[in-house]
Amino acid sequence: MRAVWLTGYGGPEVLVPGDAPEPAPGPGQVLVDVAYANITFVETQFRATGFGPFRGELPMIPGNGVGGLVAAVGPQVDPGLVGRRVVTGTGGAGGYAERVAVPVDGLFPVPAGLPLDGAVALLADGRTATMLIAAAELAPGDRVLVEAAAGGVGSLLVQLARDAGARVVAAAGGSRKTGLLGGLGADVVVDYAEPGWSERIRSELGGLDAAFDGVGGEIGRSAFELLEPGGRLLSFGLASGGWTDVPAELAAERGVRLLRPAAPPERLRAYTEQALAAAAAGRLRPVIGQRFPLEAAAAAHAAIGARRTIGKTLLVTGLPG
Repeated sequence: MRAVWLTGYGGPEVLVPGDAPEPAPGPGQVLVDVAYANITFVETQFRATGFGPFRGELPMIPGNGVGGLVAAVGPQVDPGLVGRRVVTGTGGAGGYAERVAVPVDGLFPVPAGLPLDGAVALLADGRTATMLIAAAELAPGDRVLVEAAAGGVGSLLVQLARDAGARVVAAAGGSRKTGLLGGLGADVVVDYAEPGWSERIRSELGGLDAAFDGVGGEIGRSAFELLEPGGRLLSFGLASGGWTDVPAELAAERGVRLLRPAAPPERLRAYTEQALAAAAAGRLRPVIGQRFPLEAAAAAHAAIGARRTIGKTLLVTGLPG
């Protein structure tokens, strides 16, 4: 089968297309014909440095989220699953390939009415955004900032915060990205590549009740300064290269909670199911900004690293889904 190999740690060029052995499902597993593979920012960091939540001996096939059709089942698995549309995690390896064997208990059926590519786009980002919204405990009328709002998680946060009744400020860098944000329902759109962006937020809203910090660094610190007593800074990304540096003592003095939400596996599964159901019902729209053929995984990683992407980036195998 066709696959993409991680041959070493470094630039995108270490991702090399090639052949791979056909996987076979073992006990409690299914074989999925992969139509789409999800790419996350964490995967680009792992490719570059070898650090992150994934492990594996090189060379390896990377990729942690896929969607496709169940092609076969292993022992002790219901054969009625064959032909079902599913999305699933892979445990951190094997996703950049035409087929992957995965545990049956990790499958998520794709709800009727939800395209498979949309379900794959929601697999990681949907559960993250849903978890963040739950942790933020938003109330109607709350003033909320979403950083990196043109990204996969950020674009979902804008929609979910709006649906919670919040007044939403969507922030991104550059006109191509900010041009996307009004269509997601943001009340205010700001470009933090331009000077004075935080002052504009203060003039529009007076301050913030919550900020979803997907950038970190100086932008995250500016978001913290906008929070009023009782505010929440929820960190979920470090696109700037580092987490927002706010001393706990300063946050306590200001009456601001610093949150980096996490959840046990059963809650993460529930958040994923919640996001898929919301999308199937038309209440949540994943933004798929770009698609690359499977063999062009290196180009996809390069685009993400250069901040040229919006929304979610998918690899497309060409297999039916």
